[in-house]
Amino acid sequence: MRLSRLTRSSTRAIALAATVAAVTLTAACGGTGSSDTSDGNSLTVYTADGLGSWYKTEFAKFKDQTGIAVNVVEAGSGEVVSRVQKEQSNPQADLLVTLPPFIQKADADGLLVANGAETSGVDPSAIGPGGNYVAIVDNYLSFIRNPSAQPAPASWNDLLDSRFKGKIQYSTPGQAGDGTAVLLLLQHLMGKQGALDYLAKLQSNNVGPSSSTGKLQPKVSNGELLVANGDVQMNLASIRDDGSKFDLFFPAMPDGSRTTVSLPYFAGITKGAPHADQAKKLLTFLLSKDVQNTVGPDALGVSVRTDVTAPTTSPSPAATIAGVTIWRPDWKSVLGSLDSDVAAYQKATGS
Repeated sequence: MRLSRLTRSSTRAIALAATVAAVTLTAACGGTGSSDTSDGNSLTVYTADGLGSWYKTEFAKFKDQTGIAVNVVEAGSGEVVSRVQKEQSNPQADLLVTLPPFIQKADADGLLVANGAETSGVDPSAIGPGGNYVAIVDNYLSFIRNPSAQPAPASWNDLLDSRFKGKIQYSTPGQAGDGTAVLLLLQHLMGKQGALDYLAKLQSNNVGPSSSTGKLQPKVSNGELLVANGDVQMNLASIRDDGSKFDLFFPAMPDGSRTTVSLPYFAGITKGAPHADQAKKLLTFLLSKDVQNTVGPDALGVSVRTDVTAPTTSPSPAATIAGVTIWRPDWKSVLGSLDSDVAAYQKATGS
């Protein structure tokens, strides 16, 4: 099954949700966006959710410096790629920002072109093959729990407890980047069959599918859910910006070890982009040292540049992941078996 089929049944809903997100975030940016992209003084970014507050500030700076306004369409990691794919006969997006393995999927499907952005100072491991995509913010998978969940769940086994029936939800593998990361991390920790066995057991507590991880945060904060998956950058930003009431944690294995997976926000210029030159300027801007210096304190992510020092003051990703092992997958290998892995997951969980 191809990833593009995974959301086919909800195409209209995705388009509507993405349109609403575009209007909302553009308005939040204090008018930095514009619905008119015909004059070359604006461009459109399709992005996975999570970086909205950082975008607001940095895109306003970009407009001040260049006169170019940025329109934003925000949705789930798989949804934004699916939309770019569906619009190939009439491209609308100039820059695509999403999590792995969806950026690799977009590249493999010919949806990206060499971006030509200035990448000196960027960690070479953050740059994709052929320069078709590059990380702009590094990030990590996490879980969140409502403070009322006592005793607080701390391990993978804890999440199987019957007290969490109908109180756990994780975003859907194959549709959301963070949800796909849950499946991949469990495969890494337990083996492929072990991961399927675990997720089949967890299904009795799982509320159901969710194409967007960001939508789970308010549900955990208000107690509708007790546990959900997330990512460090988005979760810390939600606590700071929205006053969300939840704690971050990394489920432990029986031996007490905790592992997370690196989930960078990758960006690439789309094939047939109406404003490719403007997108190149924006990408170069986002990778500049001045902007990357804001990734830690403002975006609550990790800079992709080798000459930027991560802040250690709380809240910070560095402090949050202290003592947690970081796994960096071979995303090309992941992509090669992802369709069959997602199909196996759907069969095992009945989703």
